Amino acid sequence: MNDLLTGVIVAHTDVAAALLAAVRAIAGEDHGLVAVSNRGYDRDGLTAALETAVGGRSAVVFTDMAGGSCAHTAVALAHAKGNVKVVTGVNLAMLVDFAFHRGLPLEEAARRAVEIGRNAVGVVAR
Repeated sequence: MNDLLTGVIVAHTDVAAALLAAVRAIAGEDHGLVAVSNRGYDRDGLTAALETAVGGRSAVVFTDMAGGSCAHTAVALAHAKGNVKVVTGVNLAMLVDFAFHRGLPLEEAARRAVEIGRNAVGVVAR
């Protein structure tokens, strides 16, 4: 029985695919993430694509921004299913960390992603 979490990156145009390629370069092929673009989808189509990506597994859905169509669709899916959490404002740091911590419980994995993502944002040149 594989109880590792799935991660779904859903974003506008090619953002999800680019982030997935970067994770693959850093973490290798066993990262547990899939990319979904909203390109060419209406809300029903995007919902169907997300449902397919999640399947029946427990998943953290990472969206590019809180107020966009990707996040709205992901939140609706999370409300319909008890095994999905949504994290907005995706960044590479949270995805790489997720790839190495997929064995965490769903709620903890989502909270950890937010913490890692926040800590990765800052001003480094002064």
